[in-house]
Amino acid sequence: MAANPPRYKYLDALTTAFVVIFLVSNLVAQKVCLIGPVSLGEWSLGPFAVSGAVLLFPITYIFGDVFTEVYGFAASRRAIWLGFFGTALLYVMGAAVIALPSAPGWNNQQAFNVVFGFIPRILAASLVAFWAGEFANSYTMARLKLLTNGQKLWTRTIGSTIVGQAVDTVLVISLTFGGIYPARTILNIIVTGYLLKVGYEVLATPITYFVIYRLKAAEKADAFDRHESFNPFAFADKRAFDDVSLKRFTSTDTIGID
Repeated sequence: MAANPPRYKYLDALTTAFVVIFLVSNLVAQKVCLIGPVSLGEWSLGPFAVSGAVLLFPITYIFGDVFTEVYGFAASRRAIWLGFFGTALLYVMGAAVIALPSAPGWNNQQAFNVVFGFIPRILAASLVAFWAGEFANSYTMARLKLLTNGQKLWTRTIGSTIVGQAVDTVLVISLTFGGIYPARTILNIIVTGYLLKVGYEVLATPITYFVIYRLKAAEKADAFDRHESFNPFAFADKRAFDDVSLKRFTSTDTIGID
């Protein structure tokens, strides 16, 4: 077991980018965007009315794949908790500033309320779904890597997305709209959002491959969570990084991500 956690060049920057993307996706989620229709010969798909977050939030799952594949489950767990607490702080500070009286001559209170005035139910649904979905994604990614012995990366990136986005989408839609809309309408929203998010990440697979390949080469590491407990609440334990089995590359090694 290593005496100190491995030192990486890009992990902190990637974690920061992950948190920022999640924060911004929450801010833009309140706008409903119209996508399509998309014509494919005689077939036409859409138009689809989706939250602005659909354009950005799926990228966090790509980050989750990168964290788990290159740095291990513990790195992904750390990023998820930072995103969770960062977003909770955004909600709290937004509510606090909205509650403060406006200065004379400042006439944008209503617009400020629209952007930062999160409804408690939506707030709770977003945080719970993010937490559960991201951990499901990372856990599936790590387990599949062990089962495939690090081969066939596409099975992990797509498989983890299928599981993680299912958990996230079902939770966020059910907790947000349960009891408000009929079950059939909620199911339609879930299926539409799920297919769009999974399709988004499947199309992004070449980008995921490229980023993982470059990071493995730059960091000279390839994480295998053979001794990981996968406890989502062990984020503050230094041993979480020590317990990751890392394949260290030399300059003559080749990195396979078939």
